[in-house]
Amino acid sequence: MTTFRPKYITFDCYGTLINFQMAEAARDLYAAQLDEARMQEVIRNFSAYRLDEIMGDWKPYAEVVHNAVERTCKRNGLTFRPEDAAMIYNRVPTWGPHADVPAGLAKVAKEIPLVILSNAMNSQIMSNVEKLGAPFHAVYTAEQAQAYKPRFKAFEYMFDMLNCTPDDILHVSSSFRYDLMSAHDLGIKNKVWVNRRHEPANPYYGYTEIADISGLAGVVGL
Repeated sequence: MTTFRPKYITFDCYGTLINFQMAEAARDLYAAQLDEARMQEVIRNFSAYRLDEIMGDWKPYAEVVHNAVERTCKRNGLTFRPEDAAMIYNRVPTWGPHADVPAGLAKVAKEIPLVILSNAMNSQIMSNVEKLGAPFHAVYTAEQAQAYKPRFKAFEYMFDMLNCTPDDILHVSSSFRYDLMSAHDLGIKNKVWVNRRHEPANPYYGYTEIADISGLAGVVGL
């Protein structure tokens, strides 16, 4: 990618900026009952069911987590307790940023407006954003858009709210399945993949790879 100075840099939040700790929460609940191979299976299933739960009409994220935990327990022969799902949901606002994020964002925040598009509830997200240590022009949630990524409706809501086109933004994410595949299909040509090592590279989708947010300034020529 040649250096591109966007009108906005748009970000996925959880996983990309915030240290996403659903797997750790699942370990806290079930590791004492399982060997490591089965624990890894539970983590994979839990991730897959969360994605499946958000693919239809919007529903509160507490319901997404509840259903995903319940389906994971059923598949893996574990006892489901609603309070376990509630515990996981209630942890989300306590999560903080990856270590590289505050300084990396500070390098670009004074020059280019920063925007978040997150699969979050309004009541969750600002606690996490406050921990990022940088000013954001706007923070948009799935609750506001009434759609979760990877659905196009979530991105289209952001375009409408910013009064911009796909050509105006640089979209930054650590996830192909939630962000970069949809961004590609919607015509967002300028994309950055933050390689947090939770998904494999997929060059088909056309992006600049960085190891962490400290590399973002160089992408936009700062």
